[in-house]
Amino acid sequence: MNHNPILVPTSCAICGTSKNSTELYPANFSLQDFNPEIFSARRIPDKIHYRIVRCQSCGLVRSDPMIDQETLAELYTKSNQTYDDEVPNLMESYARYLDRTIRCLNGAGFTGLRKGSLLEIGCGSGFFLEKALEYGFDQVMGIEPSQQAVEKSSLRIRHNIICDILRPGLLQPEQFDIICMFQVFDHIAAPCIFLDECRKALKQGGGILCLNHNVAALSARLLGESSPIIDIEHTFLYSKATIRRIFTDHGFKVRQVGSAVNTYSLRYLIQLLPLPKGLKESILSIFRSHSFGSTKMPVRLGNLFLIAQKI
Repeated sequence: MNHNPILVPTSCAICGTSKNSTELYPANFSLQDFNPEIFSARRIPDKIHYRIVRCQSCGLVRSDPMIDQETLAELYTKSNQTYDDEVPNLMESYARYLDRTIRCLNGAGFTGLRKGSLLEIGCGSGFFLEKALEYGFDQVMGIEPSQQAVEKSSLRIRHNIICDILRPGLLQPEQFDIICMFQVFDHIAAPCIFLDECRKALKQGGGILCLNHNVAALSARLLGESSPIIDIEHTFLYSKATIRRIFTDHGFKVRQVGSAVNTYSLRYLIQLLPLPKGLKESILSIFRSHSFGSTKMPVRLGNLFLIAQKI
């Protein structure tokens, strides 16, 4: 593990400018924060973040500077999946938008989805890939950097998961009908290269489903720096307008963008609250030890969804 990570300046992924930005929040991390625990999926937010800036031209929010990509990839390789109790609720949320994507693409004239192929980028233990098989997809594949997450996958699906990050040359051209990514796109350090690789891997007319944080959501605007989305794992933060633009710029026809409804347990909602760490842990211990903590609720909590089609 590189204990002397390099911080590199970033540029706007839409405009390409590097200095045409306004600082929103100064950095508040130390080099000791670059460890696998901090970079594990869905941990309790710890209010650690890079310097956060907004592009003055297009409004895209990004971290600047941020850690070098080699160290970042290593951190995610050694990270863990910490949300096992929340998997049934995540499955419900993700299936809701897979249904919507299938209807949308069918309505746009793409008929290749019957027993088609699906890729999930950042698939964790592969639970959603199993759901896709239930939907009738006859080919599923996942890409997941965390070795521990892949080790948690069922034997039914493990051989379908590549333990890696999406990089040029990993996938074959026009291999998939649908690509899904859930709470992943905010973590991508080079989103332009990433989207170009996704487009290459999609069949003509195929679609991409993206769920991630909405930096322009009411919760994010009200909480400001205390919002859980202001986090050292997030390299770029998108609004409906900026995510539409970056997908359009990379050869996609955006079919739908909107506010996402997610299903969460009460204990997970408590985990997201901007409370002092000690108080939050005390409340969470109560919610974890009682059945009411697992009560699930569908909520609009500052996430967006995007459905786009390769044209």
